[in-house]
Parts: sequence; C-alpha cells; structure tokens
Amino acid sequence: MPGERKPMRYGHSEGHTDVCFDDAGKYIVTCGSDGDVRIWESLDDDDPKSINVGEKVYSLALKNGKLVTAASNNTVQIHTFPEGDPDGILTRFTTNATHITYNRSGSRVAAGSSDFMVKVVEMYDSSQQKTLRGHTAPILSVTFDPKDEFLASASCDGSVAVWKIEEQTQVTSWPLLQKSNDVINAKSLCRLAWQPKAAKVLTHLPLLLGYRLKKKRWFSIFNESFYLHLLPPSFSIPCSFHQAINVVAWSPCGKFLAAGSIGGLLTVWDVESKLCVERQTHEKGYTVCGLAWHPLGGQIAYTDTEGCLGVLDGLSSSSSSSSTTAPASYNDLFDDDDDRPMDEGISEGTCSPAKNPGDEDDDDDLIPATGRARNRSSLKQGLDKFVDDDDSAIVPPAAAAAPLWPVYDGPMPTPPQKAFQPGSTPAHLMHRFMMWNSVGIVRGYNDDQDNAIDVEFHDTAVHHAMHLTNSLGHTVADLSQEAVLLACPGTDELASKLQCLHFSSWDTNKEWMVDLPKGEDVQALCLGQGWAAAATSALILRLFSIGGVQRELFSLPGPVVCIAGHGEQLLVVYHRGTGFDGEQALGVQLLQFGQKRRQVIHGEPLPLSRKSHLSWLGFTAEGTPCFIDSEGVVRLLNRSLGNMWTPVCNTRDNCKGKSDHYWMVGVHENPQQLRCIPCKGSRYPPTLPRPAVAVLPFKLPLCQTTTEKGQMEEQYWRSVLLHNHYGFLSSSGYEIDEEGQSQAQKEQQELLMKMFALSCKLEREFRSVELAELMTQNVVTLAIRYASRSRRMALAQRLSDLALEKANQLQGEEPQEEEEEEPLQYTRRNTGSGLGRSGSAGGQNRVTNVLDSMMLSSKKPTALLSSSGSTGKLNKTPFLKPLAPRPKTKVQHNSVYVRHKSGFQLWLEDNRRIILADNPDLEETDVIKEAIGRFRTLSADDRLVRHLTHLVRLEAA
Repeated sequence: MPGERKPMRYGHSEGHTDVCFDDAGKYIVTCGSDGDVRIWESLDDDDPKSINVGEKVYSLALKNGKLVTAASNNTVQIHTFPEGDPDGILTRFTTNATHITYNRSGSRVAAGSSDFMVKVVEMYDSSQQKTLRGHTAPILSVTFDPKDEFLASASCDGSVAVWKIEEQTQVTSWPLLQKSNDVINAKSLCRLAWQPKAAKVLTHLPLLLGYRLKKKRWFSIFNESFYLHLLPPSFSIPCSFHQAINVVAWSPCGKFLAAGSIGGLLTVWDVESKLCVERQTHEKGYTVCGLAWHPLGGQIAYTDTEGCLGVLDGLSSSSSSSSTTAPASYNDLFDDDDDRPMDEGISEGTCSPAKNPGDEDDDDDLIPATGRARNRSSLKQGLDKFVDDDDSAIVPPAAAAAPLWPVYDGPMPTPPQKAFQPGSTPAHLMHRFMMWNSVGIVRGYNDDQDNAIDVEFHDTAVHHAMHLTNSLGHTVADLSQEAVLLACPGTDELASKLQCLHFSSWDTNKEWMVDLPKGEDVQALCLGQGWAAAATSALILRLFSIGGVQRELFSLPGPVVCIAGHGEQLLVVYHRGTGFDGEQALGVQLLQFGQKRRQVIHGEPLPLSRKSHLSWLGFTAEGTPCFIDSEGVVRLLNRSLGNMWTPVCNTRDNCKGKSDHYWMVGVHENPQQLRCIPCKGSRYPPTLPRPAVAVLPFKLPLCQTTTEKGQMEEQYWRSVLLHNHYGFLSSSGYEIDEEGQSQAQKEQQELLMKMFALSCKLEREFRSVELAELMTQNVVTLAIRYASRSRRMALAQRLSDLALEKANQLQGEEPQEEEEEEPLQYTRRNTGSGLGRSGSAGGQNRVTNVLDSMMLSSKKPTALLSSSGSTGKLNKTPFLKPLAPRPKTKVQHNSVYVRHKSGFQLWLEDNRRIILADNPDLEETDVIKEAIGRFRTLSADDRLVRHLTHLVRLEAA
C-alpha cells in the first residue's frame, strides 16, 4: 500500500482543527479555531467555500446533507450541506462541546462536552435527547457502536466508559487514561473508533488492552508505549512509535486502521495480516489532530494544530497485496534508526513482536507495555457485565505470558506541580492576567499586534495606570502599593532578568534591573513592605530592598511552587519530595523580617485536599497566611493553635456546575469576605470583558450546621478564628481597631450566652458549664442569674465556683502593689456551699461567692445547702432562691440619672426595623402596638435570653 503524501496547505489559523469527508467523497470539510468551516473540492482548491459558525469550532460531523458543528457558544449547530445555510440548533450545553459524531445511519448525533455530560440527540426531533452522566471531567471523545446499541466515551477523568444507549446506563468503565483538568491539557485527544460493518473492534488511545464486548464484538486500546492490540485473534502489532498517538480512524472496509501522533507520524496497519503497510511523517512534525478516510478508502485527509490540511493519497483498498508476502522482519517496515536490539527498543517505548494467534490460550492476564498490569481487577469486573446472547460469560483473552522485566504494582509517583504565580492565569495565553490582587491588576498581551503590559490600580490615588512595552518577554509579575516587580526567563544569549518599577520612590530614577547568573531563572517572585523576593531554578531565594540593594539569600529545601509576601512576612511553598497516587508533597516556610527576624513555620507539610494541587497562596488583608487548593478548599493559618491550618470555606459549595470554579483574588477577615471571580466552565477568567468580582462568605466545616446548635457553634469559632489577627498585629507593633476588637468579643459572648440558654433548655447542664468556661467573668455572672431563674440550683452553684475561679485568675494577673502582701488562701466552708478567705486582713477586697447575695426568705420551706444535707436547722448558710426582677429605679452615676430600659424596650430596639419592613406605612403608635402583640407571643425563656443578651452587651461596653 505505497501512498503519496501531498504537500500541506494553509486552511485555518493556529489551533485545534478537525476534518471529514462528505458521503460521496466529493468534498473535504475542515473546521478550526478561527470559527470557520471550509469546504474543499480538493487539496488544490484555491477558493474553498467558508461558513462562519462561531468564535471557535471544536468538532464537526457530516452525513445525509446535514453538517453539525460544536461551536464555542456552547451549542451544537446544524447547517445544510453544501449550501451552508443555518438549520437550527441541535442541543445546548452549559459549556462548549468537545467532540461530536454521527451514528452509522445518520439518525442520531452524540456530543460530549466540558460539563462532563454526553448527549445523544435524534436528528428528526431534537427534543428527543438522552443524557449520559457519570464522568467527572470534560469529555474527550465519543463514538457509536455500528449496531447503535452501545456508545463509548473517553474523559479527562482518566476513564473510558461504555454506555447502553436506550437504558442511559453505564455498562462498564475503566480508569485507564492519564487524568487532566481540561481538554487542552490532555496528553491525547483519545479519539475512539469502532470497527465498521462487522463491529468487531473498538480502538481508542492511548492505552493497551483488548477485550470482547459482546458476541463477535471486540475492542482494542493503545497505551503510552504505543502498541496496538486487536482481538480476535489476540495479537499485538509493533508500531515503533516514540510519540503519543492522538487520533485514530478505520477504513470504510474495516481492514485498515490509521493513526496520527503528537509528533506528526502517520501510520496505517493491515489488521488481518498484522502488518504496518504505510508510514509517513508530517513535513514539519506538527501534531496531527484530525484524521478521516475517503468513503472509497483510497485516501486519508488529515489536519494539524497549525491549521494546515494534508492528504495521503494512493492507498489501496485491498489488503491482498500486503498480506500475501510478509517482510523478512518487522525492521524492514521502519526506518534505519529503529534498527536495534529488542531490549533497547523496549526501554524506549517500543514493543515485543507480534504474538502467535494460537498462543492466546496460554496467557492468564494482560500486561501493558509499561510492564505494569494496570487495574486488572476492575477491568475483569467490568467485563463481567458483557455477556453473550446466550448469557454465557466471556473470558477476556490475554496478551503476554510474562513481563519482560519485574512488574511494579505499588503506588505510582505524582508528577510534581510546576511553579506558578498566585493571582495569575496560565502563561501560554495570549491575553492573560499576570497579577490580580487587592492593589490592582497587571495584564499581559502577547499577540501579532502588541506585546505589552498594562498596570491598573484599584485606587487611582496610589498611582495612575501604566502601559509598559514588554520587550524583554516578562512572564511573572507582582504589584504592591510601592512598586511593580517583573521577571523574564533566560535564553541562550540573555540571562534571566528581574525588573522593578519603584513608582513610590521620592527620587527621579524609579527603575532598577538585576541580571541573574547564567542558567538561573526566576520562577516565582513577590513584594513586601520595603523588600522584594525572587525564587529561582537554582533552589535559591534572593531578597532585595525595594530600592535594589541585594540582601540575604538562602537555599530552598526543594523546587519552589510559589511565594507570597505581606508587610514583613514571606510565605514560601516548595516540593518536599515526590508525592504518590495523585498527592502533592509540599512544604511551607513562613519568615518574618521585622526587628526580630525569625522563621515562624519551619518547613512543615502543607495540608491539601486529597489528590489536589495548590491553586492560590497569599495573605489576608489583615496579614494572616492562607491558601486554596484545586478542590476549592480555603485554609487559614490558626496562630492560636500552634500555627495549624484550618479550613474556612469550600468554594465548590457555591458553584452551580461541576465545571464551574472560583478564581481567588483576595481574602478579608474583617469584614469576613472571600473575593473571587466566578468562572463558568473553566478555571480561569478571560481578560475581556473585565470579569466581575463576587464575594463569598466564610463557613467552617463543622458538623450539623443545619441545626441551631451547629449554626451558633460555627459562628462562634469562625469569629474567634477570624479575629486572632488582632493579637498578632498588636504584638507586632501595629495599631489595631480597638472598637472592632471589642465588638468581636461582644459578639462572641452573645453567642456563648445563646448557646448556654439552648443547653439549659435541652437540660444539658454539663455542656452549659463547658460553655461557661469560655465566657468572661461578667458574662458568667449573667449565666448564674439565668440558671437561678430557671431553678437549676446545682448548675448555679457550679457556675458560682467557676466565676470565683475566674475572679482569682484576674487578680493573679494584676501586678501586686505590695511585695510583702501575703497570698490569698481559700478554704471550703463547713457547709460546702462556697469559698471563704482566711489569712491576714490587710484591707484587701473580699472575693465572695456570687450566691452569697441571694438571701431572700420564702413562704415555703427552703432547703439549705450544707455539707451535712440538714434542712431543719437554720444557720449562717445563705438561702438560694431565683432572683426576682428588680423594680425600675433611677441609679445615680456622676450626678446623672440613667433609667434602665425594660425588656420590651430592648426587644423593640432590636426588632423595630423588622416590623417597619413588614409594615412600612405604620405610624409610631401603631408600631408600638404591633410590637406589643409580637412581644406577648414570646415564651418566657425567649424573653429571658433576649434580656440577658442585652446585659452582655452592656457588660462588654
């Protein structure tokens, strides 16, 4: 089958392309990233017809005069062919469709999308749709069984699934592919293809396995070592590939299989004779991303990622010539550079020679060419679902009797995460965000028209916007209220450079630049208050003053992932070692450059979610380190708990779709806000139009947050965690907002009092004491009053002892005015009801039991609390009786009379706004009448809790 490769020609702009023939083979139809579909009469057609479908076209299929396309507007559109007139929208997705295909008759279309779904739509009635759900990542490829019974799909989640179309159920699934987060990041397009007519074989890339699906229906799979296994009979075809296979297509007769690789290699095999009958190389070595056979089988059209179209012509439609005379050896089929011993070839990704079909019964299992039997148990379990029509189980055939080297079946290492700049989008984008933080935005443009950097400040009082020419090719940037820091990688001629635009400088020269040593590139950088830092490929972190003076430098324990700065703090994340089974092994260091320079965190592991990677690293506006991983979990440094990381939010809980994400731009503790950009169907936002920033709330992942108890617990501990920064800032010499700090403490004590009342209502007195231990002394006193009024005397007694202990602690913390003063000594009274003081009476204030003042007589006999338990004999032990409400009195403070407000007045102050919102037309007297009616409906416990809550506010004030 000698073929002729014709010179390629330009068809579309750079990017992904696809190709197909019409039913008669008269036209070649292509699509590309320019949004156009072009109809070629031949490769020499200088004026192909062009149809604009959208901004981008990802896939196309043509049958029965109907052209269907997957466009970037999240739709699958129909056009008449060859006229190109719009004929409606077949279906829609929440994000773009990635691959579409017809069934054999042209009555159905299957489409896979980046929203993880596969849809099967009837052409005669687009409302008749079947949705296949089960993948957890964007779809790579879909294909129909020629008998229209099954549908196969491949996904970025690493699985290949087979579906029963009518039942909309997944028959089986194999985790065989390398996982990726998007189609553009996938190692291969993994195009699936069923063998036509006989429906014997399904090929898919890039794996190696072969199994029987149903009676006389087989499929085979490539792997990363570039073998092809087709069954029956069981055999392997040596491909001598050293490149990952990208696309595959069957000839119309079903006898030949063509494949295109990442490196531009085109290969055709004769399946029956097990021989490679054609091998061509792309003239420029570009990736082949589209492949189609002519309906008559004598020609193959292919496209590449540079938008070019090519044709491989002169292919024979019969295999007789190739199968009658076999070459002396497989090496005769390939170039001279592949002529080497088999062991050497195996080490570089080649495979063993073809297996004798008669030996298939001697094998027990399939061993991939990598030497590791991947997921064999799950494969066998999945195959059990496929049975013959006579319900007899099918046993999969086998490949090799034993691997050629020892098999490793342990955990697989995880590829290390590459270094990135927090707050930036990927560097390969032509228009991207180089930095988005609380100060401003740095945009980078790198296209045919311009290569520049724009700097925009949120507050124009800091500095006006800047436009910089990016002649050095800067790829990373950071922005602060003092400067803009940029860095570019080195080349063979030029060293990596670090450039700083110090716009806050008071002198006229506001720019400085540093060349790094040859072979050392800047991989991450950040700015702090008066300093700049750069982490390099030489595992060195270099510090500079903001004016350009070189300061300390030190070695990193591992390759840097990212760094972040805030004030005098520097946060560094690096690889501690190799992770396994999808886990990243990251370490973190926190350094402080104040007057006392110290390392706060000494390389402890950075806790990430399972099988995730780091997505963002930085500080809150108040200076607390935080980060977010690829699963959307935000973690904050808890300084009060020995510098541990606490999860404070999961952004995925706020996403509407599985493919939606939030891109972090800033975190604030006061007010409690996560500032993110919602990204629909992607992980990164576009630069134009300017994306809107959304605000997400914090929420600690406590248990049972739907209950009243769980909600109050979450509010309390969230308030405690997010106000720890007051203590850190105060100890670091910063001025703090004392009013905000007191307000936070007031809110925390209110929540504790509400939880205390709830525990008392549920008769959880032990839990009530635990909550009281978190209260201040004054609030514990209010808790004693509540317990007494609720007639819980045992609880009131324990709270009284607790209040006494807290008072003693406060006295112990106060400085002693007289050194000769004797320490306080407390002894238990003989009644056991309280604590008394013994020792010298040196004029010290007496610390008394709170219950000592609760001495009121009662008409009914009241039990005395004594150690002996006697009740008939009166002594000096005080009576315990719930406190009665005090009459309204005027208390004199500095000659000013202050009237205490009633419980109704306090309740009205808190609820006036609610009443006016429900009845905006009410006058003041009517508002009071409405409030009285609502207040009377409150239970006694609710009135008491509201009253005590107000007392907590007064005590805190």
